[in-house]
Amino acid sequence: MHLSRIGSMTIFDEQGRPKPPNAGDEAATVVGFLEFQRATFAWKCAGVDAAGLAATVAASSMTLGGMIKHLAFVEDWWCSQWLYANEAQPPWNGVDWDADPDWEWHSASAETPEQLRALWDENVARSRSLVDAAIARGGLGQLSQRRAPNGDAPSLRWILLHLVEEYARHNGHADIIRESLDGLTGE
Repeated sequence: MHLSRIGSMTIFDEQGRPKPPNAGDEAATVVGFLEFQRATFAWKCAGVDAAGLAATVAASSMTLGGMIKHLAFVEDWWCSQWLYANEAQPPWNGVDWDADPDWEWHSASAETPEQLRALWDENVARSRSLVDAAIARGGLGQLSQRRAPNGDAPSLRWILLHLVEEYARHNGHADIIRESLDGLTGE
């Protein structure tokens, strides 16, 4: 479900990213663009060592390591905690978010590149599974099981498009940081 296919063959671009389908249904297209953005982020962070993951650019305190951990949290927040109203998983369930609302950004520097990548991979894999099950169960129009204090609930469509937006925004940040590290450029 996550990848573009012609027959049974997945189509990848020159960076190894799965291309969204050109003529897929709505769910395949939205998920295809999310997978492309996820793969772009993974490409921007690939091969970066601990010093590179902690590097900042200009006046920003953003780091690639912080982005990896933030996007791992975002995956769990929207695809598990909102879509299914699941309890937060470790490490998110042990955080005092009131004391440090940006904990995931700050705490990333204490982890190795391998730990950060494993956390992101685990949360993305769980999100894929949860989203695939939700699409099969009720399509993009179904509302999340978690509700805002006013009773509103985003649809699965909104959640997925929000994730596309979240990754696209941070891919721009990652692109600038990566270029400053070793000159790697690209979309």
